[in-house]
Amino acid sequence: MIQRDMYLNKLIKFKDIDAIKVITGVRRSGKSVLLMLYRDYLKGRGISEKSILYYNFEDFDLLGIRTQKDLIGLLTPRLNKNKHYYFMFDEIQMVDGWQSVINGLRVSYNCDIVVTGSNAKMLSGELATLLSGRYVEIPIYPFSFKEFLSAKNIAIGSRRVDEAFLEYERYGGFPSVVLADETIKDTILSGIFDTIILNDISMRANVRDTESLRGLVGFLADNTGQLIKAASVAGTLKSEGINVSNHTIERYLQLLEDAFLFYRGRQYDLRGRAYLRTAGKYFIVDPGLRRNAVGRRPGNYSGQLENIVYLELIRRGYKVDVGKLDTKEIDFVARRIDEILYIQVTYEIPRNSYETDNLLNISDNYQKLLITQRHYPDIKDIDGIPVINIIDWLLEN
Repeated sequence: MIQRDMYLNKLIKFKDIDAIKVITGVRRSGKSVLLMLYRDYLKGRGISEKSILYYNFEDFDLLGIRTQKDLIGLLTPRLNKNKHYYFMFDEIQMVDGWQSVINGLRVSYNCDIVVTGSNAKMLSGELATLLSGRYVEIPIYPFSFKEFLSAKNIAIGSRRVDEAFLEYERYGGFPSVVLADETIKDTILSGIFDTIILNDISMRANVRDTESLRGLVGFLADNTGQLIKAASVAGTLKSEGINVSNHTIERYLQLLEDAFLFYRGRQYDLRGRAYLRTAGKYFIVDPGLRRNAVGRRPGNYSGQLENIVYLELIRRGYKVDVGKLDTKEIDFVARRIDEILYIQVTYEIPRNSYETDNLLNISDNYQKLLITQRHYPDIKDIDGIPVINIIDWLLEN
């Protein structure tokens, strides 16, 4: 197992507090491994294995546990109110009514509870009502580029880093893909993609028209970095022979977000200091899945670069919007506590104009940054705005 210290340290930080730890993220991003790492940490601290109750509801032995009653029947014989327990429930959303059982354990037993799930809906509705803020979400993502290098045993600063970035751009950061032989990477990515579409979205949401859903995913992946409106998507798909309504597109977009396959960057008017309802940008959770969704063909390099930057920003804990300043676009407005960061992303710096022009029109004094894919060793800044290569930025502390 590859250590993922950033996530493990968050779990350790919240150990033995009166809050349920909810690990969320796309399928195959490493949620189960994180639970195992936490379990190993507990054992290393001298905690008895009998006090650590781990259940994965995708395991064959637990396929019959699908209701609240089933779950209670599974747990009751193993519980003693005089003992302290560490509960770990993997893919808990597979069990109907799990929220009440988890809350009952929290109230009735001296315990530490961690659950994982692959759908954002698990954090809404009954769970939010029952727990009233007594849970903390720990989102997990496929490998960052820094984790990618660590998994491949590539030292930061070595000559192999540039070549490794091209591989990361091509195949992404799903752990099982990163560690696989190159001849089967695409096969694994196809399997992950199909499982998300068919199981995590179509089956759970009772979507029968998977052709339209796949058409939408392909469109979003191919237009990364472009502002998207449901009406324009529906029109484009109709021109390609996929007849789908605006309402259906809006529903599918929400399902894609719920499954953590896509994240939406809302458009924010910097002048009016308000969100715009007109459009947003959609970023796919992994570069390898993006390539899979567009049929493994190259293209839209600038959009692909934006996608990588967006994912890294949310990994670092930023809330990320797409900025609008009059008629100009700011690629990213990233907020974290009382920090604001404005970012423009470009594959290369144009000869006749600078991507920093849009940033210079922002009147406040928060940090501004231009990220490029091409190396410009002689350009450190433009009009006072720092210029940094994508690899250098990804490897920052």
